[in-house]
Amino acid sequence: MSVSPPSTDEFSAHRDTLFGIAYRMLGSVTDAQDAVQDAWLRWAAADRAAVRHPRAYLIRTISRLSLDRLRSATSRREVYVGPWLPEPLATGPDVAEEVAQADSVSMALLVVLETLSPLERAVFVLREAFELPYGEIAEALGSTEPAVRQVAHRARAHVAARRPRYASDPRAHRTVSERFLAACASGELAELVGVLAPDVTLVADGGGVARAPLMPLRGATTVARFLLVGMTQAPDDVRIVPATLNGGPGLVAFVGGTPLGTLVLDSDGGRIAAIYLTNNPVKLRALA
Repeated sequence: MSVSPPSTDEFSAHRDTLFGIAYRMLGSVTDAQDAVQDAWLRWAAADRAAVRHPRAYLIRTISRLSLDRLRSATSRREVYVGPWLPEPLATGPDVAEEVAQADSVSMALLVVLETLSPLERAVFVLREAFELPYGEIAEALGSTEPAVRQVAHRARAHVAARRPRYASDPRAHRTVSERFLAACASGELAELVGVLAPDVTLVADGGGVARAPLMPLRGATTVARFLLVGMTQAPDDVRIVPATLNGGPGLVAFVGGTPLGTLVLDSDGGRIAAIYLTNNPVKLRALA
């Protein structure tokens, strides 16, 4: 007698968690969606009787699929044209209000995670973002608990030493972002400089397809001039739409229904401290 596959409803109950793990590990909406689809195919082919704990089975499956994809992607990113930024993720207001969840998908953290080894990143995501027990992480990644603890310690120290500390108050962050948008719309250099931190950094990802600085820009005046020039070169029918991206305020530029670029903003409490610009069209497909 044939064994019927596990139900779609049971998989759907864990889909958001699976996507969350895959996106944090891969930094790509498209790759995360593909990994979740592969996990579904394995789930559909699984023997129902052999799956005692569906959530653990699915987390193990998505973790290994994502780790394999991450190892393959690492070499490609080494020859990427210009800075490589994670693919912007549209998140709802509920995520933005949950500080811990917003922080775990923030562009600032994901950029730091790119400097970890694939195994370190997988362990960090499963432990810090999803609070999985070390034993469960070891099982998911085919390792041992002592080894996972060691990797987790190394990854935490690496992230702590490199991640910037920005304001986490969503309301204050939103207020600063609104001031930034108004300053950009004014076209006045002095007004925009006043909204930016003196040591503000702008990192742009054009992927060699769209025009973008190949190195980070630093300093309020330099960044402000770049932004204002970019606005003057934008199409006449461009629309700038406020959006919640990666757990915080951001902007999406559209022409018709096609996204041209995104800005993800980080503030130090009173001014914009970092700007992440993505205009590589490949990374904007999910926002269309």
